[in-house]
Amino acid sequence: MKLFFLSDIHGSYKYAKQGVEAFFKEKADYLIILGDILYHGPRNPLPEEYNPKEVIRLLNDIKEKIISVRGNCDSEVDSMVLDFPIMADYAFILHNNRKIFATHGHLHNEDNLPSLCSEDILIHGHTHVPMAKQVENIFIFNPGSVSLPKENHPNTYGIIEENKFFIKTLDGKIYMEFDI
Repeated sequence: MKLFFLSDIHGSYKYAKQGVEAFFKEKADYLIILGDILYHGPRNPLPEEYNPKEVIRLLNDIKEKIISVRGNCDSEVDSMVLDFPIMADYAFILHNNRKIFATHGHLHNEDNLPSLCSEDILIHGHTHVPMAKQVENIFIFNPGSVSLPKENHPNTYGIIEENKFFIKTLDGKIYMEFDI
């Protein structure tokens, strides 16, 4: 199974569209959204082509392929316009005999690890900074932000396939690669 991870769309139609196009080019099985879908938040600049209504339409069109969690900028009103659930703080996904704990990152992250077994995976967004590492036999990944990357990183998404984690730029080029 091939899993595709997007985080921190923040209402940018331009980057949501590019992310969904990359999802289809990758031929992934599921699109996992790690929160902060429609609203840009008070600490972030207005993202390029900010258009939450078009992001809603774009994502609702592929709702059967989406697994999503709530970010700190997501609200109950957002869940009323999206045709897939977003209000859980995390989702468990089983992949290659490992548990993936998918979350936004504002509650669970490297500094506040959830209860996981050795070799399990924590994947989160929130920081807008791509990262891949292993801490105490737990793999920790952040695919970065598709719309508002920080610290001079490009706009990115993540892929888990077989025993590898990839962070890729929106044109599909590998930015980081990590064996799991």
